[in-house]
Amino acid sequence: MPTRSAAHGRVNRVLLTDLITPLVLFYGLRWLGADQFLALAAGAALPLVRGVRDLAAHRRIGGVQLFVLLAMVLTVVTSLLSGSPRLLLVRGAWMTVALGLFLLGSVRARRPFLYEAGWLVFSDHQRRIWERNWELHPAFRRFLRLATALWAVAWMLDAVVLVVLATTLPVDDVPLLEGALFAVTFASCLAVQRFFGRAYLRRHGLRRDGVEIRPIATG
Repeated sequence: MPTRSAAHGRVNRVLLTDLITPLVLFYGLRWLGADQFLALAAGAALPLVRGVRDLAAHRRIGGVQLFVLLAMVLTVVTSLLSGSPRLLLVRGAWMTVALGLFLLGSVRARRPFLYEAGWLVFSDHQRRIWERNWELHPAFRRFLRLATALWAVAWMLDAVVLVVLATTLPVDDVPLLEGALFAVTFASCLAVQRFFGRAYLRRHGLRRDGVEIRPIATG
C-alpha cells in the first residue's frame, strides 16, 4: 500500500516532468535562439521518456497509460515528419482526453477515482474514516461518483480549449497558456466540488467534519 508521502512524491514528479520542466525548457531554449519546433520537441521528449521508463521498470502498463504513450509517440513522429510545431502543441490534449476517459470509466467501477485519490493521500486513521463513510452513507457514495464525472467532463472540455489555443494562437504563447489553463481547470473543479458537495450532503441530511461524514444534528 503506497504511503502518503510516496503518493505525494509521485504527483510532484509527474507535475515536474509533464508540466513545469517542459515549460522551462521551451522558453529557455527559445531565449537561447532555438526554433519553435526544437524547443517544443525537447519538452515533449521528457514525458515520453518517463512513460517508457515506467513501462520498462514495471513491465506492465494500464490501458489509459498505453493510450497516452501511443498518442504521444504518434504526435511526436507525425510532427517530426511534418515539421509542424502546432502538432506538438496538441500533445497535452491527448493526455487530458485520456485522463477524462479514465475518470469517466471509474464512475461505474467498484470505487470511483475520487475515493481512490483520497485513499492515496490520507493517513491510516483517515482511511478508516473514509472507508466508514463509504459503507454507511449512500449519499456520500453517489456524491463521489457524481463529482468524478464532473472532473471527467471538465478535463474533456480542457482538451477542446487546448486544441483551439494550439491551432489559433501564436506558437510562443501557447505553452504558458496551457499551464494557466491546467491551473484554472484544476482550481475550478476543486471549487465546484467543494460547493456542490456541501450542498448535496446537506440536502441528504449530512455534513462533512474534516474527513468524516456526519448526520446533521436535529432538534
